[in-house]
Amino acid sequence: MITRRTLIRNAAVGTLAVASGASKLFGQEGAKPPNILFIVADDLGYADVSCYGRPDLKTPNIDRIAATGVRFLQAYANSAVCSATRTALITGRYQYRLRIGLEEPLAGNPEVGLPPEHPTLPSLLKKAGYSTTLIGKWHLGVLPRFGPLKSGYDHFYGFRGGALDYYLHTAGTDRLWDDDVPIDQMGYLTDLLGSRAVDVVNSYAESGQPFLISLHFNAPHWPWEAPGDQAESNRLRYGSLIDFDGGTQKTYQRMIEEMDLQIGRVLEALDMHGLTENTIAIFTSDNGGERFADTWPFTGRKTELLEGGLRIPAVMRWPARFPQGRTTDQVAISMDWLPTLLAAAGTQPDAAFPSDGLNLLPMLMQGAAPVPRKLFWRYKANAQRAARDGDYKFLKILDNTFLFNVVDDPMERANLKERRTEVYARLVAEWFEWNATMLPEVDESSTGSFTGEELADHIGAKQASGKADNPVAPKDSSDKPR
Repeated sequence: MITRRTLIRNAAVGTLAVASGASKLFGQEGAKPPNILFIVADDLGYADVSCYGRPDLKTPNIDRIAATGVRFLQAYANSAVCSATRTALITGRYQYRLRIGLEEPLAGNPEVGLPPEHPTLPSLLKKAGYSTTLIGKWHLGVLPRFGPLKSGYDHFYGFRGGALDYYLHTAGTDRLWDDDVPIDQMGYLTDLLGSRAVDVVNSYAESGQPFLISLHFNAPHWPWEAPGDQAESNRLRYGSLIDFDGGTQKTYQRMIEEMDLQIGRVLEALDMHGLTENTIAIFTSDNGGERFADTWPFTGRKTELLEGGLRIPAVMRWPARFPQGRTTDQVAISMDWLPTLLAAAGTQPDAAFPSDGLNLLPMLMQGAAPVPRKLFWRYKANAQRAARDGDYKFLKILDNTFLFNVVDDPMERANLKERRTEVYARLVAEWFEWNATMLPEVDESSTGSFTGEELADHIGAKQASGKADNPVAPKDSSDKPR
């Protein structure tokens, strides 16, 4: 349990570091660094909130963050599943630099996790004088070797694996934890996470210390159980939580709306304590949507490097520094948040672990033109590879290769690789150069996918098995792409 005494003790340790770091950004000694509220949904599709176009539900609190800040139109996840993206998010680096990042997602391997010695967003903010709390999903390794408290968080309330039942709060051996103590608590999981976040805001407001609250919801990840759906929890009690034959569109909508309601409670707590003006609030998703998700105007879903599996909603506000109600075409990705938030706090990444991400603050605070990006992905299932440079995207799925203009053709229908051979060849070559700097794929890592037997729109998709093939087989000894 977080106590006032603990918070004040931690605050005293970091006060000098905060003041020194903040002056670099704000230009004056003693300027107060921003608080940070980082909200992550689980498996939320690009258009699954009303400010991104979903017409059959209302998300007024997420919309409020967008209306008082910036809405990203070209935000990407680092991976099409959660563990890999969360690795990139917390380290600010391509997940493929770490063994944990090869898990798609992490599933039942207690020897793999986020190394405690690796610098992270919470550990670097903690060095700068912040207090740090994770509420919700971790999914980056289990005790005794790994955990939130070993990777920079002062406090943890949530679960360590990929999902929990919303009522029973169990999944195999996983359950709810308060720091490193397993607990039993009644209630709908989304509501419990929201209530804890409100309590933490209240405690930090009393201490006056700058804080990072990572609020990582389970919603709308399966099992698809909305408020009042305890009967579905009982149905799944003795089976798998993987609820592929359960749920409805209405259930999914209610899960999102309940998450939005809890976000509203946390925003109200910030308002009540006068913290809103100097608090950075971010809402995003860990990857693209799954079964019930709205990914319009994209195709594809979770586990796929099509845009629907990678494009995510992302909204950010900082009332003290950002203009209101803007959109940005800046291409962004999960690993950008570490350098961006560290810059806002007046500090920077560890020099021994430089970020692969981009500090977004200059574009957001000064209204500068978007910075061109080159981004790369790979996904072991179905030998998927992708690269984006400017408006163009190289994509490989199994033995099929493509070049798309994802701005003009967001559904990825017009294959331009024969028409723009020079662009295609350059992107493939750049993918190979980038991949050579990453850890190789390994047979023993987990990777998830769907097959034609499971999903009718996946005709020809095979079950993942073993190490993925090379991205593009060379045409001849010159290694030119075909």
